[in-house]
Amino acid sequence: MDPFSAEGELLNMHNAFHQGQYQTVIDSDTSSLSASNALPARVLQLRARLANGQAEEVLADIEGEDNEPDLAAVKAFAHYALGNTSDALSEVEQLVSSFPENTAVQILGGTVLQAAGKSEEALGLLTKHQGNLEASETPVLIVTDQNRTDLALKEVQAARRWAQDSLLVNIAESWVGMRVGGEKYQQAFYVFEEMAQAPGTSATKSLVGQAVAELHLGRLPEAEAALQQAVQRDANDPEAIVNSIVLNVLTGKDTSELVSSLQSTAPNHAFLADLEEKSALFDQAATKYAAKVAS
Repeated sequence: MDPFSAEGELLNMHNAFHQGQYQTVIDSDTSSLSASNALPARVLQLRARLANGQAEEVLADIEGEDNEPDLAAVKAFAHYALGNTSDALSEVEQLVSSFPENTAVQILGGTVLQAAGKSEEALGLLTKHQGNLEASETPVLIVTDQNRTDLALKEVQAARRWAQDSLLVNIAESWVGMRVGGEKYQQAFYVFEEMAQAPGTSATKSLVGQAVAELHLGRLPEAEAALQQAVQRDANDPEAIVNSIVLNVLTGKDTSELVSSLQSTAPNHAFLADLEEKSALFDQAATKYAAKVAS
């Protein structure tokens, strides 16, 4: 049985992780867990520490434990988090070759493969999962990034058939819904707003989700309020910064300080790479219309 399913003893930790309540996961008491769930719980806590920017500490914690594929997958993901994509990719490829059925290898390895531009390899790896909810939902993020909304909807609907009202499925469905548009914007807003405003589940991640839904709905003041709450919780959260940049563009405000902040906190963020690419394309196009001096 998937230990993160509705019947599993790691459900609360799993939900907290996907709500972005990383410190709650880190602080969870795992002493009473069954022996079979000790390692999955440790991996989840290590991932929460990675999400909190503690990659160096995580690497030190698991040093010498590479013989355990779950922890080797965490090591590879830590290298990716530190910007060592080539090292991370090499480690993941070795793990995929030796342990393709391992859930941690599938989820963390699939994420690294996707980040390295190997989307099809990532999807191929994740299809090997054996009833693990997170492994079944990770492809949704991949095909959504590829703008393959039809496939993302199929993945969510397939998971919904056996996961019912899982929080992770609700979150995935909401992100896909914001690609679909229309009434799906409001449905996504309800999901994220419920998480963001409830004291027991509120986190930077859910506040950003609420803000993105507000942006799609054209409710800019409400989006700004949600982003301000997110930044108050974590001024260095990359997604809060990125969406604050988007908000400032829409409201005609300067973005230079926010862009500088993102460059400092997350220099490898995809938004910066996209911004650089678009700026280069604009400059290239502008040269075609440069003013000519009359002779």
